[in-house]
Amino acid sequence: MRETVEKPQVPKSLRFLYYNKFGGLILRMISRRWVSKLAGRYLDSRLSKRKIKKYVKKHGIVMSEFLQEDYKNFNEFFTRRIKPELRPIDPDPDALISPCDAKVSAYDISDDLVFNAKGFDYTVGTLLKNSELAEKYSGGLCLVFRLCVTDYHRYFFFDGGIAERNTFIKGRLHTVQPAALERRRVFTENCREYTLLKTDNFGDAVMVEVGAMMVGRIVNEVKSGRFERGQEKGRFEFGGSTVILLLEKNRAELDGEFFENTRNDRETVVKCGEKIGRKIT
Repeated sequence: MRETVEKPQVPKSLRFLYYNKFGGLILRMISRRWVSKLAGRYLDSRLSKRKIKKYVKKHGIVMSEFLQEDYKNFNEFFTRRIKPELRPIDPDPDALISPCDAKVSAYDISDDLVFNAKGFDYTVGTLLKNSELAEKYSGGLCLVFRLCVTDYHRYFFFDGGIAERNTFIKGRLHTVQPAALERRRVFTENCREYTLLKTDNFGDAVMVEVGAMMVGRIVNEVKSGRFERGQEKGRFEFGGSTVILLLEKNRAELDGEFFENTRNDRETVVKCGEKIGRKIT
């Protein structure tokens, strides 16, 4: 059985922002894109380099696990590369692998394209802002990979295939911590970017990257053309973030614990490249 995490206690700062009327007014301001862009500029500057040592100590980051680099700013450190041998890709080509280090929740997509996450009903059409594309995922799977600020913030392709289209959707930038997910429809309010993938083993899929509060950028290195299983797709700069994976009906079978843990309001901890399910043949 994999490690799981329970819903954390709501920090005082988030309780104020998401549960207090006056805090809600402040939230409207700081969740705007320009605020996060401004913060991102600082984290791209040399001035931000001084934050690195304190951050490493506070979060207990083991720097020996990462490639040794000379970080010119905080964002270069935040998107540091882990040693490849510490994130091996499962060798079975029929294995569905995790695209990132994250806490996972798993949901069935109903025949009318709805999945319920943290008490909210979401529709695939609203998530993608494309009702025609959404129809392909009726009865399929929705996997939500939530990255905390201490997680490895690079994400990878879960299979080989061809990237056909990349779409950016404007929005706000709420935090992706559970406190916000239970108060706002974060996945359809936040800025997000998705790529339509024609995969070798799992049919057509959509990989969605959701930005979060104080994230400088969603940086996708591959937006079209051929990609390979385990190839890096992109990275999130500072902040917690989310990857959402949509799979068609009868394409993949998840390990059972993911649905059970989600029903029990627990997230399942995974590492990039590990097997989380398998192809349905």
